[in-house]
Amino acid sequence: MGKGKGNVEYWVALIQPGKVLYEMDGVPEELAREAFKLAAAKLPIKNHLCN
Repeated sequence: MGKGKGNVEYWVALIQPGKVLYEMDGVPEELAREAFKLAAAKLPIKNHLCN
């Protein structure tokens, strides 16, 4: 019989306003901006980059 290892159907995470989702250090700013832009496109929430 199964061992409880089925496919993931959905993910849930509660994100409170004002929380930091990503923090980057040690990479050039241009690379960080591009990575943030790609990640932000996948999120169904408003977001912005802070320097």
